[in-house]
Order: sequence, then C-alpha cells, then structure tokens
Amino acid sequence: MNASTFRYLTAGAAFALASLTSSIAQAQAWEPAKPIEFVVPAGTGGGADQMARFIQGVVAKNNLSKQPIIVVNKSGGAGAEGFLAIKGAAGDPHKIVITLSNLFTTPLATGVPFNWRDLTPVTMLALDEFVLWVNEESPHKTPKAFFDALKAQPSNTLKMGGTGSKQEDQIIAVMMEKAAGKKMTYIPFKGGGDVAVQLVGNHIDATVNNPIEAESHWRAGKLRALCVMDKDRMPYSAKVTTTQSWADIPTCASAGIPVEYVMLRGIFMPPGVKPEQVAYYLDLFKKVRALPEWKEFMDKGAFKQTTMSGQEFFDWLGRNEQLHRVLMKEAGFMAN
Repeated sequence: MNASTFRYLTAGAAFALASLTSSIAQAQAWEPAKPIEFVVPAGTGGGADQMARFIQGVVAKNNLSKQPIIVVNKSGGAGAEGFLAIKGAAGDPHKIVITLSNLFTTPLATGVPFNWRDLTPVTMLALDEFVLWVNEESPHKTPKAFFDALKAQPSNTLKMGGTGSKQEDQIIAVMMEKAAGKKMTYIPFKGGGDVAVQLVGNHIDATVNNPIEAESHWRAGKLRALCVMDKDRMPYSAKVTTTQSWADIPTCASAGIPVEYVMLRGIFMPPGVKPEQVAYYLDLFKKVRALPEWKEFMDKGAFKQTTMSGQEFFDWLGRNEQLHRVLMKEAGFMAN
C-alpha cells in the first residue's frame, strides 16, 4: 500500500467515524417539538390520573422538559378510547399513555381491536397495591370479620364498589366471592376517586381502592384499611393515621382471604416511534424517579417500587397478559 492510498483510506475511515458519531449524537438529542399529550385511559381522581398529574407537575416544576405535558382523560369504553387513540397515532412521539391493568382486561372483556403489542412499551414506573377498605363506622373491624360476614350473609347483601366493570376491581371482587362461596352486589363507578367518595358516604359497604385513591380519607379518619392484597405487607412505616402506617395493614391472605393482585403503572407510546424517541422518555422518567418528590409520592401511595424496561418489561407484559386471560375466563368476563 502506497502512502497516497493509506491517506485515502484513513481519511475515509475518519469520515465514516465522524458520520456515525454525528448520527448517534443526533439520535440521542431528539426532543419533543410541541406539547406532549399524556393520555389517561381512566377517569379523574383514580390512581392513574393522580400519577399522570403528579408527573405533569414535577416535570414542569423541575424543568425536565422544554415542552409542557398536557394530561387528557380518555376513559370511554373502559379505557378503550385512550388505547385506540394511541394505537391510531402511529409514529407520533408527542403522545404517551399511562397504563393500568385495563391494558389487558379491556380488549378481553370488550373484543375491541387492541392489544398491548399494538403500542410501544417504554417503562414500568411502579406496581400499585389493592387494599380492602370499609367505612370507619363499619361493624367490620378486621378483614376476618368482613370475610366472615360475606360468608354468613345471603348473596348480594354486601355492596362492593369499584372502578368500571370487568376490570381489576371486579376481578378482585369475583376472587373474593369464589373464596367465600357468596356473591356481592358489585357497583361500578367511573374512577377510583368516585369509588372512595361513595364509601366515605356509606353508599357502599366496601371497596378495593389503591392506596393513593383512599389515603386522604384514611388520614382524615373516614375510612378503615383492613388488608392489602399482596403476598407481603407494604414496607412504609411512617404513621398515616394517628395509630397506623401502611406497614401495619396485614395481608389479606394472613387473615384468611386468599386474594393476591397488584396493578401495572406503566408508560407506552404509539407504534412506529423511533428508538431515540423512546430513549428520550426513558431518560425523562429516570429523572422523575430520581426526584425527592417521587419518593414522597411513592411513600404517600404505598406503591411497590418495581421498575423495568426493554426486554424484561416486554416479557413481564406477556406473562401478565396470560395471567389476566386466566382470571377473566374464570370470572366469566371474556367477550367470547
């Protein structure tokens, strides 16, 4: 190889490397060019809505995005309205959706043409717990007392309120009914906030609200937390009421109620978005999770702080879709 040829090849390699470096830098530098629409496929006041609006606030407060986040509730059809809106926005990186387990239950219950694989998974923010709640004036002082009453009373005597029909709350209600051998009257409401208010007003006998949905009422002495539907107690030991912390709430299984269920709080984008656009949101939510405000929010809502992304998240979603297929089929909630 003569010197001229060597210089030519070296220059070519340097140009290729510079081009590659430039392309990577451009890919990493993508940012939204207009406001971000943050879709909530559920009603206002519920856990997903509260988390989305919390994120909206802390992103703005800490200047984490040059573009504002606009929260939009699309709860129609048990959340199908929101999911279909994101599915139909193929390639649009200015739309994201926060998901709960209706990601799985809604298409199974309604037959709506949607599957979580139609979207682009970004990250699991956390898992949300379910707590069995009664009014503070309820005669049921313990989870065993409530379950014994359910087993002893005629079917449809106890009124269980929940978010929507054939979704997480009603799945849990059916699990409890099967364990007790008795039916409850299930009354659906639009969102978790409404459900908690109905229990405060004594219009229903019990709920399975997420902690964040009932926390303020519990703190105010209006509601009583009976048990958490997870295999372990919640780890948060700071007192919420004058006498109890989240960690003081026993597991339902330990009280003889064999029900375990946790719910996804995840972020998805439309189909067909670019890797660098997904990377932007991964980085954004990593920054959100690093904030002291996020820790406070996790503590307040007693969330299970499990996070994942990439293939791990994709695999988790596949397993949980199958779990919900089994639960929905056993409950008789499948569309076909």
